Amino acid sequence: MNYAYLFVFITSFITLFIMRKVAKKIGLVDKPNARKLHQGVVPLVGGISIYLSLLVGFLLFLPSSLNLELYLLCSAILIVLGALDDYYDVSFKIRLLVQAGISLVMILVGGHSLHHLGFLMGSETIALGEFVGGFITVIAVIGAINAFNMVDGIDGLLGGLASVTFTALGTVFFMSGNEYLGTICLLIVTALIPYIMLNLGFPLGHRFKIFMGDAGSMFIGFSVVWMLIRGTQEPSIVAFKPVTALWLIALPLMDMATIMIRRMRKGHSPFKPDREHLHHICQRMGLSPLMTLFVICLMASICAVVGILADINGVAESTMFIAFLCLFAVYFTVISHIWRITTWVNKLLGRQSTMSSTSSQH
Repeated sequence: MNYAYLFVFITSFITLFIMRKVAKKIGLVDKPNARKLHQGVVPLVGGISIYLSLLVGFLLFLPSSLNLELYLLCSAILIVLGALDDYYDVSFKIRLLVQAGISLVMILVGGHSLHHLGFLMGSETIALGEFVGGFITVIAVIGAINAFNMVDGIDGLLGGLASVTFTALGTVFFMSGNEYLGTICLLIVTALIPYIMLNLGFPLGHRFKIFMGDAGSMFIGFSVVWMLIRGTQEPSIVAFKPVTALWLIALPLMDMATIMIRRMRKGHSPFKPDREHLHHICQRMGLSPLMTLFVICLMASICAVVGILADINGVAESTMFIAFLCLFAVYFTVISHIWRITTWVNKLLGRQSTMSSTSSQH
């Protein structure tokens, strides 16, 4: 199986270089604008390249199954949707409709659905009926896809957060004895590494920079929720508790929920793009892009480790759930009042505020 990791790593690198040339020829590139401050046009085929390398790797090294084929097919549809969105800027309503359709295929064909939420409220498991479970599954799939789409704002961040989540998932799957799903998760991390290197300009410089694109963020979000549902709901697979899933995707989930709530409170669409995400705030507070990347990935890693350790040590699910809600409450409060807090800290330390002139509106 070590050959599989090496093969996927090399194939991912080669595919990235091939696809970046194709992207420039057909115009599948990202151009700077008011929200996107990078220099020059950058190919938007990171996600497509990662998917293609994994497709070949999975077919060559993993045993064929209906579940694997269904996963690859659903992912391919999302890859095409994302590529079309990158090229034509597809309406968010169409994107949501297709994502909901993929969710239904996952439920009706694959049988992958939320049947219960565990013991969130105490000694009784929260069972979900077929309709309610299906509805919540659709919401969960759409939520995960868009959570990872929303964090793709600075170099390395989407790849870094995805690597944290899939490494955590691979760990819990291997610990539970499920080598098959654990291998899939770590192969995804392996395919991500070449992208992260090029995205950050290492080792060939920014001339070879490449972006993930909506195709990649949708693929990653779907892959995450696919693994979370399989790892918590299928009796023959169960590797961790449903509440642990919240901790494995804590940062993307909390960032998405916070930003959407803030947008709706302002009377804006929850899907309206802006520059109020955690990574934007970190940079306006004076952190460099690399330091922002490090801090956010560290926070995500801590959350994942807390979730895994709590799961391993048998911490009550209700306790883990309450702790997560408290964490989210703190996160939401801090982000909502970050500029007041920053000003107060600067005054306390006798420093001049480093906030930008536009910070007051946040």
